[in-house]
Amino acid sequence: MTRAFVFPGQGAQTIGMGKALAEAYPAAKAVFDEVDEALGESLSALIWEGEAEALTLTQNAQPALMATSLAAMRALEAEGFAVTDAAFVAGHSLGEYSALAAAGALSISDTARLLRTRGEAMQKAVPVGVGAMAALLGLDFATVTEVAKEAAQGQVCQAANDNDPGQVVVSGHKEAVERAVEIAKARGAKRAVILPVSAPFHCALMAPAADVMAEALDDVEITSPVVPLVANVRASAVTDPALIRSLLVEQVTGSVRWRESVGFMAEQGVTEIWEIGAGKALSGMVRRIERSITCTAIGTPDDIAKLKG
Repeated sequence: MTRAFVFPGQGAQTIGMGKALAEAYPAAKAVFDEVDEALGESLSALIWEGEAEALTLTQNAQPALMATSLAAMRALEAEGFAVTDAAFVAGHSLGEYSALAAAGALSISDTARLLRTRGEAMQKAVPVGVGAMAALLGLDFATVTEVAKEAAQGQVCQAANDNDPGQVVVSGHKEAVERAVEIAKARGAKRAVILPVSAPFHCALMAPAADVMAEALDDVEITSPVVPLVANVRASAVTDPALIRSLLVEQVTGSVRWRESVGFMAEQGVTEIWEIGAGKALSGMVRRIERSITCTAIGTPDDIAKLKG
């Protein structure tokens, strides 16, 4: 059975995530301690006992989700499972950073600081209320691309996340995204809903954030991951550190090609995907993309106990 490890993106965060892992596994607790130290604050206290509203802030959610994923990875390693048991790693948007840290390409401290910078830069790139994102359900990627083009009318409107065969997210100027919702409904979308996000991620409006990330990534050491990364913007495997660096910059404004990434892994013989960290959103997407792949979400000590049988 060929396995891949995947790591969730923003939206999966919940208060209390990872706490049971930290209590059960010293190696998992050490991840949260390292992230706290890297950021110079107790992010773990916010994750475990804070307000959901504060955790949802992009600059907090991104490093928090990475910390939870890496804690789950360290707990797995403590039980004899290794990242090298996987043929590939991949992550959804910020999850790509978690994947790289899990595969040893980035240190946890550097990843935490990069994600704090990324979250702040994404939030600052577009004033609140100027941008929006919407999920269009029941239309394929090609149709949504046409819808976005028609809705733009001189503004930015792009297909941002190609999540699965029936769920594509558009991002851009608020008015253009609202037009896309109406056009999508007219084109037969099952649902078209504006998402409760604080900025229009993965579109051209994020260019200022991409510039910030280019600078931040220049100062960080990236080594070859021990397992190939299936990159969001390529939907193919990469291992070269210089290429990974440039793709992480491109990823800020580029589409998350998740449907194609899962398709690529299936073509390479992947039959089993483990979702490492908070929630089960990626497992749901994978099932809708490729029924032949079995999915297991691993975010608690109980989940790990089941693996041991």
